[in-house]
Amino acid sequence: MRTRNREEGKQDWAGRLATAGWLVVAWLLIPLGVHAQTLAWPDKPLDSNAALERQVPVLARKLLAAYQDPDRERELINRVRLQRVAGQPKAALASIAALREVRRATAPEQAEVLFIQYEIDADAHVRGEANPAAAFRRAFARLDDRQAARTLPVMGADLPRARRDLDAALQKQHGKVAIEQADALELIRLYQFHAVYASLLPVLPDLLAEDEANRYLIERDVVIPGADGTSLRGLVVRPRKMTAPQPALLAFTIYVNDDWSLSDAKAAAAHGYVGVFAYTRGKAGAPGTPVPYEHDGEDAAAAIDWISRQPWCDGRVGMYGNSYNSFTQWAAAKHRPPALKAMLTSASTAPGIDIPMQGNVFLNFLYPWPLWTAGNATLDGDSYGDEQRWRRLDAAWYGSGRAYRDLPAIDGHPNPWFSRWMEHPAYDAYWQAMTPQGDEFAGIDIPVLAVTGYFDGARVGVQHYFDEHIRNNPKADHTLLIGPYNHFSMQAGAARVQEGYEVDPVALIDLPALRFQWFDHVLRGAPRPPLLKDRVNYQVMGANAWKHAASLDAMANQRQRLYLRPAATGAEGLLSEHPAGKRGESTLLTLDLADRSDVDWNPPTLSMLDALDPHAALVFRGAPLTAPAELSGLFSGRLDFITNKRDFDLNLALYEQLPDGRYLLLSWHLGRASHARDRSRRELLAPGKPQSIAFRSERLTSRRLQPGSRLVVVLGVNKQRDMQINLGSGKEVSDETVADAGKPLEIRWAGSSHIDVPLLR
Repeated sequence: MRTRNREEGKQDWAGRLATAGWLVVAWLLIPLGVHAQTLAWPDKPLDSNAALERQVPVLARKLLAAYQDPDRERELINRVRLQRVAGQPKAALASIAALREVRRATAPEQAEVLFIQYEIDADAHVRGEANPAAAFRRAFARLDDRQAARTLPVMGADLPRARRDLDAALQKQHGKVAIEQADALELIRLYQFHAVYASLLPVLPDLLAEDEANRYLIERDVVIPGADGTSLRGLVVRPRKMTAPQPALLAFTIYVNDDWSLSDAKAAAAHGYVGVFAYTRGKAGAPGTPVPYEHDGEDAAAAIDWISRQPWCDGRVGMYGNSYNSFTQWAAAKHRPPALKAMLTSASTAPGIDIPMQGNVFLNFLYPWPLWTAGNATLDGDSYGDEQRWRRLDAAWYGSGRAYRDLPAIDGHPNPWFSRWMEHPAYDAYWQAMTPQGDEFAGIDIPVLAVTGYFDGARVGVQHYFDEHIRNNPKADHTLLIGPYNHFSMQAGAARVQEGYEVDPVALIDLPALRFQWFDHVLRGAPRPPLLKDRVNYQVMGANAWKHAASLDAMANQRQRLYLRPAATGAEGLLSEHPAGKRGESTLLTLDLADRSDVDWNPPTLSMLDALDPHAALVFRGAPLTAPAELSGLFSGRLDFITNKRDFDLNLALYEQLPDGRYLLLSWHLGRASHARDRSRRELLAPGKPQSIAFRSERLTSRRLQPGSRLVVVLGVNKQRDMQINLGSGKEVSDETVADAGKPLEIRWAGSSHIDVPLLR
């Protein structure tokens, strides 16, 4: 089953900025144009990367001679790269201008600076300048502050990584005299990227410092009072042209890297606000020991109070940020600081709800995260980036059958934060103290905008905050926007392809610009962003349309009940509109949880699949649709069963099988059976007796289903190396070893089990 994996965990606010120069901007990550075409290259077999690299310009010229693509934007992106590598910088500049014109129709602010790093490079080559400094100054001289701020995410790159990737692509061509066009385009991309940044990066620090000195007043290593006499550290960026106090926009974070923080703070200042970053206690040289989550709420509230009293602030503070930086907003709002006037949350994590566990099931991708963020005063990127170490750890733990609590011992290094989390497997007072609860949600009366995506693993947290805020304060000014976005889209921009799914053109909105449109509306009386027409604003995948609803329930006008019935023959079950025809109808799932021979099985990382891999699960397939239908909202259901265990971890996924046979993951549900009624209190199952689990998915979706499509349910239990394994003994799951597995798990799913799907017809 699909889970939030470690790679997705890295794509949070910090991971986005750390890799922004590498990725360029997310909406440019589109297919390179795959054609069944082979080119003769090189002229003779070469077994040296250096020799092959010298021939790459020849390859670029060959490709250019006949290159075309029906997707105009994709064609221009590839032409820029091909022309630069082919030694045609003047043509590359013309292609950049044409690309900006195409992009201006959907994202005018982005269009003005699109590919500016490549413009600088090409301009220097046209003029015969070996150093790009003069070209940088010419390019930035035409930019206003907002435009200059939009360039910052691409003004950086991981050059060693770029070199490694280029070398790997060259290595693939050793001994060959032909190359597929898709491989050739990718090789050109890697070559061009490395060449441009190898020239640009050495001069960038001085050039950026020169430019920022003309635009901003920057205070680094600012001392900010926290709660209970704690001293925090942060930075403040003001517009140099500011003549009167202005609202401040605060990001409170555990991710200490001033380059990342400056990028966002300068963007705030470029829009006329004061940009402020404050770091978790014990970080960035502040006294104390860093601890994730536990003190951020009270410290952020104290920081807001301090900011509101500074001479450059007009007394109003807005908070913003992604992932952890959205959690800190809710943590601060729990304390209701009077100066906090607005929140813009995106991809919000909710401790105890979606991290480090979801549905009370602990997820391995969070294991190295506290070592990265709280192991020192900044960030321990060396250990966090050691992917082989974490893959080995997952495999070693799973294969050994040892207790989940033993992960630090297996790794050979202590992880005190993980060990502390293991003491709180229920959503107890430890987790509840971090974010608002009950009446605290009711008291949050400031405007909130929440942004998430159908491909964002943190939409569970976004859903939790939305549900609880509305439930406790029905009149809450809480607006939700969701589309086909991933965990870092709010910062990096909307991508044209998400997890194998090509998004509708209408979804390619300028998400970074939306941040300041929202704050201008709330804090300065500007018009409300037109996309935010109602409380729930959602893009219908496959319909190329946005819709708006007053509530989640209003997204659909009916709920279709589909029963999970056994088929008369064959291994698959039926997803049927008709209830069980006879009493006792059931489908049996049998699984040996002690068998770890599947240690090398990998859950899918994409949402668009060519085929299902129902690991540890059963498949129930519906009949083809005879007419189009819109599935919008949260699916729910009730599972009736008899099992021989005292517990298990339910993993249920809902797919659309497209008429062409591919599968699109629409939504899924993960949850511990013993916590199905209450995530804060465990109730063990009664082996051998009929019982039920009622559930509601926390993963919102909207999709236009095609005629000929089928709905498919994959129903099983968790059994994979990157998640905690519940062996069903009734002991604390973190203490179970493979010796507790006993007999194979048996779950007999009754034919009365069903899901309820929200449809608009």
